[in-house]
Amino acid sequence: MRSWRKSEVGSLARSYAWLVVKLRWVIVVGWAAATVAAALTLPDTRPNSDLTGFAPPNSRAIATETASAKAFGYPMLSRTVIVQRNEAGLSQAAQERMVQRAVGVAKGTLGDVGPIAAVVPIANARGVFPASTEPDTTALNYVMTKPGTSFGEELAAAEAFGQKHINQPDDHLVGVTGTIPAQLTQTDILYDRLPLLEIATLVVVIVIVALKFRSVIAPLVALVTAGASYFLAVRVTNYIGEYIQGGVPEELKPLVLALVLGIVTDYAIFYLSSMRTALGGGMDRLTAAQTAAAQTNRIVLVAGIAVAAGSAAMLVAESPFFRAFGPVLSISVLTAMVVSLTLLPALLAIFGRGLFWPSRRPRTRPRRLARVTARVVTVKAVALLLGAASIAGLAYLSAGMGQLRLGVSFVEALPDDTEAQRAADAAAQGFAAGIISPTEVLLQGGNFTTEQDKLTQLARELEQQPGVAGVVGPGGLPQEAVSGALVSESGQAARLVVILDHDPLGAVAIRDLDQLSAALPGLLQKVGLDGVTAGVAGDTAVASELVAATTGDLRRIAIAVLVVNLVLLMVFLRAIAAPVLLLACSVLALTASLGALTMVFQGWLGHDGITFYVPFAASVLLLSLGSDYNIYGVGHIWTRAKHTTLRQAIKERMPETSGAITAAGITLAATFGMLALVPLRQFRELAFVMALGVLIDAILVRSILVPAVLALLGRHSAWPRKLEGAQPAPSPARAPAPVQNA
Repeated sequence: MRSWRKSEVGSLARSYAWLVVKLRWVIVVGWAAATVAAALTLPDTRPNSDLTGFAPPNSRAIATETASAKAFGYPMLSRTVIVQRNEAGLSQAAQERMVQRAVGVAKGTLGDVGPIAAVVPIANARGVFPASTEPDTTALNYVMTKPGTSFGEELAAAEAFGQKHINQPDDHLVGVTGTIPAQLTQTDILYDRLPLLEIATLVVVIVIVALKFRSVIAPLVALVTAGASYFLAVRVTNYIGEYIQGGVPEELKPLVLALVLGIVTDYAIFYLSSMRTALGGGMDRLTAAQTAAAQTNRIVLVAGIAVAAGSAAMLVAESPFFRAFGPVLSISVLTAMVVSLTLLPALLAIFGRGLFWPSRRPRTRPRRLARVTARVVTVKAVALLLGAASIAGLAYLSAGMGQLRLGVSFVEALPDDTEAQRAADAAAQGFAAGIISPTEVLLQGGNFTTEQDKLTQLARELEQQPGVAGVVGPGGLPQEAVSGALVSESGQAARLVVILDHDPLGAVAIRDLDQLSAALPGLLQKVGLDGVTAGVAGDTAVASELVAATTGDLRRIAIAVLVVNLVLLMVFLRAIAAPVLLLACSVLALTASLGALTMVFQGWLGHDGITFYVPFAASVLLLSLGSDYNIYGVGHIWTRAKHTTLRQAIKERMPETSGAITAAGITLAATFGMLALVPLRQFRELAFVMALGVLIDAILVRSILVPAVLALLGRHSAWPRKLEGAQPAPSPARAPAPVQNA
């Protein structure tokens, strides 16, 4: 019996398969040694959190903040806030101590306060401080630190200050919040949950592979390969992260886990399915392993390159935060691909029939449902009906994308029981949601010492803008508070503080600030401040720029990923029509997933937006991973169509591949779904969209829509070339084709 069809598997593939099987023990020992070497030599360090990586290049908001600090001699904005709150009201003594502490920090009489340079106290006296919603219930202490202070040092100093100096019973300390504490809290939560995420994902891999092959050995082979791939990928990316601007974003750690374990398990399922078919055809252990390797290596190679190249396309982004995604994900995928191409075939050759223990005889015939589905979907009338219904359903879900809004939401993404979230909620109850991260409006180019009445009028106009809860301006404040703080000593610069009424990093606040920024030039003219230039600074302004940059980056990267995947499919299938249609199906599955994400999280759950990088990561990964299933499923149909009609090729190969694709899709969806174990909003959004997108692609698109489209187009799908098959191939009973089992 022939080990493989020479017409379907080239001599290079056969030679490589023979070599890998021959060197099976060397390969296993080699990867074990490589893992030990990586553990000893490559770093396993936790990166420092750094918010600057989120800011787009040449940020006008950051430039405005820098100009403000230069003009006034000190900054207006703080990203760390100590919150005090008592619903029954803070005592007069507590409020007096709050002011005394601030004076003590300024004069240096409070003792050692670490890197804290100033503490600015604000109480919510209704009618006195704008945006106060209650009288004397809440006090905020904005912490400002010396230049060069790291974010971790700033948070530690604020926490120590609160415990040491805001410690009287009637001080009612709630905790520390703000952008910096929220980001650091997210990092702590992520790393605390990472071990659980790793264990849960590995358990999912074991269970799904065990159920698929009814074996206790097959999942161990998948587990060993996936574990080695993940360990090596993490160590290699940690090393490379030292050379990436801003380092490796913490958000990539769980994503690398889900991606690497998911795709390696997919590859293991493809290899094991082919091995089971070969053994069922009567081949001996080594010949069956060579057959599985020869038939599957090319698919894994092209699929891995597709995902790695798609990830590398992120390098066209302008944002350093997004550019870091590219090399990290790409190298992780390439590491997983190299391990899979060598270790999996070696383990197949070593274990042989033992892979499927305790099953006595491998199943070689596809399930009846798969055979019936393949026959039905190739009937043109049925194909037209199923194709139209699939497209209509996906288009319906895609319509939700029109409502997609992007935000950042460091604080709002946290669980309710975290200190940063509790303190932010307390501040919002006493003031407004935007109080923990106000927006600064910097005015330059006027003589503001003599135009303070115009500044007061401008503040009133700003208060009337949508989404503005209050504005701190010269009106109602003592002259000594205005001079030097809101109007520079030279009189050539002035600044107002705007408090928004929504989460300052959420999508609604970003939209409101965009509208305010657009209205500013007209408002300046209205109050008579002609010739004055205005700029906005603060976290909301930075988030607005980040969302705008993300939208532009997403367009560029989507085009790059589409081109990369289209070229790879064209090379693999040696056609134009089919790759274009396959990619169109992948795009439709992606838009349907993003539409469903929007409907569930913004519509049903009431979130004000989606975390800015979730659609970005989902678009790149889902388009690239869709090529995996295209290459596996359509590739088998294509090679079979060289010997028979395309309709007959679909009927024969679709049952043989659909089971493996479905199992692989469920596995990949489950590994991404495990991201929901991280109790942060962005990871639950990412878990939902990735799991749903993979399931739509594997179960609906690859099993129904793609076969229906190919059946309708027939041999025209191979344009501009013609498929060579004109006569049906010999009966499988006389010439069995060892392809992957369902």
